[in-house]
Amino acid sequence: MQKKAILRKKLSTLGVDGILITDLFNVRYLTGFTGTSGYIIITSKHALFVTDFRYKEQALDEVKGFKIMIEYNERSREIKEITDKYGIRTLGFEDHNVPYSYYNKFSKRKIKLKALTGVVESLRVVKTPAELSFMKTAVKRAEAAFRKLAPFIKTGVTEDNLALKLEALLKQEGCKTLPFGVIVASGFMSALPHAKPTGKALKEGDLVVFDWGGECGGYYSDMTRTVLLNGKNISRQKELYNIVLEAHKRAVNSIKPGIAAAIVDAAARDHINDKGYNEFFGHGTGHGVGLEVHEDPNVSWRTKEILKENMVFTVEPGIYLPGFGGVRIEDLVVVTKHGAKSLNTLSKKLKIIERQ
Repeated sequence: MQKKAILRKKLSTLGVDGILITDLFNVRYLTGFTGTSGYIIITSKHALFVTDFRYKEQALDEVKGFKIMIEYNERSREIKEITDKYGIRTLGFEDHNVPYSYYNKFSKRKIKLKALTGVVESLRVVKTPAELSFMKTAVKRAEAAFRKLAPFIKTGVTEDNLALKLEALLKQEGCKTLPFGVIVASGFMSALPHAKPTGKALKEGDLVVFDWGGECGGYYSDMTRTVLLNGKNISRQKELYNIVLEAHKRAVNSIKPGIAAAIVDAAARDHINDKGYNEFFGHGTGHGVGLEVHEDPNVSWRTKEILKENMVFTVEPGIYLPGFGGVRIEDLVVVTKHGAKSLNTLSKKLKIIERQ
């Protein structure tokens, strides 16, 4: 069933005559439009895509199955005219993407509004074969870039130098955009889950966390690998790595359709807790990835999400010891009938880099 047909079936249940979609990721998901200005209104009989003059030709090329309209008036006024023309008495809107200033304008124009939560996101959470294909390529590009970076990871090189090089390699592999700024964190900096690269030079005994992602067709990948620079007294670094690796394995092995995402989180968290590091793993075990690098499902102890076949999310347990260092291992997995399948091929075996 077409995506817009699914939305149309939900209109009566949602208690609206039309749905206004303004989130550009949702707009892209429904129409294929890649520009930065546009919105959708869907009713039981009509599907409208509205953009401004700058994107007229682009919309004609990219958007199929929608009536394309060019707006010439202030947006709230344009939407009011559409609701009047198409007999929309109650217009549903995305509660996360309409600022109060616009809500106020709609109210002044006497548009009856109803806030909606996750209407399109509930469709996006289960990936189509085409989406999975894009994401597999995004993973492939990310891994190819990292393999090319590997010879440059050594003592003396700085975090920001490695980050810049990896970003350039990702672009060379075909990534038009990056999901986020590359993270390279070494030594004590690796204890910061979202550390930004600095001028700190890598040194012997450092754990080095690399967190990066690729892109294909607007879809992203996200992965993390931690390496260790050889040195004296690295037994604790190895211990941390092995604990996180086992937690990762347990989480992946727990995945199957029909279970709560919280069970996956518990599989990783319980192992880390049992080893005495419960206070040093404070984030969720994973998150969905797709058109955005953070989307549903949320894989943590807080969620009530139930896993479904073809959901795609990260599995990324970690341990972070302030002043010492941290380890995170992250793969992108897809839920299948028989469990989880990792989209990654890059080894998770601890790589110990010898002095060069």
